[in-house]
Amino acid sequence: MSLISIVGILLLILLSGFRIAQEYQRSVVFRLGRFQSIKGPGLYWIIPLIERQQKVDIRTKTVDLERQETITKDSVTIKVNAVLWFRITDPEHAIIKVADYNKAVYQFSVTALRNIIGQHSLDEVLREREQINGTLQKIVDTATEPWGIKIEMVEMKDVEIPEGMQRAMAREAEAIREKRARIVKAEAELEASIKLTQGAKEMEGSPIALELRRMQMLSEIGIDNNTTTIVLVPSDFTQAARSFSEMISKKKLDA
Repeated sequence: MSLISIVGILLLILLSGFRIAQEYQRSVVFRLGRFQSIKGPGLYWIIPLIERQQKVDIRTKTVDLERQETITKDSVTIKVNAVLWFRITDPEHAIIKVADYNKAVYQFSVTALRNIIGQHSLDEVLREREQINGTLQKIVDTATEPWGIKIEMVEMKDVEIPEGMQRAMAREAEAIREKRARIVKAEAELEASIKLTQGAKEMEGSPIALELRRMQMLSEIGIDNNTTTIVLVPSDFTQAARSFSEMISKKKLDA
C-alpha cells in the first residue's frame, strides 16, 4: 500500500469525525464509554472509533396522558386524561441517569395523576382543577429534576363522570337554582311590602295623596277592555256618611 493511500485513508477517518447538531439539539459525547462533553449546536468533531455521540432534542415536548380510570376520595369512579409539557435542561443527566426519559416521564406522570385524583373528592376535581394541575406539576417536576428534565405545565383535559352521577348532579344543580330563585322572590316580596308599608303611612297623613292614588287605580283599571265599571267613592264622602250615620243613631238612642 502506497503512502498516498495510507494518507487518504487517514484523512477519510479524520473527516468522518465531523458532526453537525441543529440549534435545538445537543450531543452527549462518550470517550471509550465514559462521558466526555456536550457538543453542539453547529459543527464539531469527535475522535473516530474512540468517541461516540448520542443526540438529544432540547425542545419542549408534549405528552398526551391516556385516559385513566381512577377512584376519587369519595369513592366515585371517573376517567381523566391530561397533557404534559416538558423539556430537557441537562442532556448529560437525561442520557446517563435514566434509560428512556420519554417513557419514564410518561409512566411517572400517569401514576401521579391517579394518586392525586384519589386524594380529592369529585367536587374538588371539578372545581379546583387549576390547583390540582399545579400540584401535579410540582410532584412530577420534583421527581424528574434529577434526570435533567423540567416539567413546564400539566393540564387535565377531560373528566368523564358516570351517567348516574351526571343525573344526580343535574338534579342537585336544578335544586340549587330553584332555591336561589325562591330566595330572590322572597327578598323582592319583603322589599315590596316595606315600600307599601311606607307608602301607606305617607298616605295616612295626607288625604290628598290617598285620593290621587285612588284616581290612578281607576285609570289603570280602565286601560283593559273590562265590561265592569268600578267607581271609587272619595274618602271624604265615606267619612261624612259615617259621621251622619253615627249622629242619627245617637238621636235615636236619645229619643
